[in-house]
Amino acid sequence: MIGKNSGRNRIEATHIDMVPMVDCIMVLVIFLMISSAFINDPGIEVQKPDVSGSLSGEHSSLLIAISADNRIYFDGQEIRADQVAAVVKQAAIGRFPSLIIRGDRSSNLGVFAEVYSEAKRSGIQHVEFATARAGLP
Repeated sequence: MIGKNSGRNRIEATHIDMVPMVDCIMVLVIFLMISSAFINDPGIEVQKPDVSGSLSGEHSSLLIAISADNRIYFDGQEIRADQVAAVVKQAAIGRFPSLIIRGDRSSNLGVFAEVYSEAKRSGIQHVEFATARAGLP
């Protein structure tokens, strides 16, 4: 009996189960999606001034953008400079965010100063401005 089966070639099919690997990848993708912080851009593209050594990364930030033609945008909508304090105060109800001002490098410094002072008047403690790192776009 033992010698009878020893002469036959037994081909054993191997099977790689992909389900555990797909499950692990899906768990990683879901984890990365949940742990990511998404910041809504105010809707316009600005050329930020170059400054070395600046870091920003506040997760609960409000964004205001000043375009090259000195228009002020909050949450994708154009606002006037005298509306900044009221709009920011309304958006900050129930939380303690920081405010990031993204001013185009060719925008007027007076408009930036007015937006900054209105933002401080709204009660926001941390008002920052966005810049590009020196040497990076």
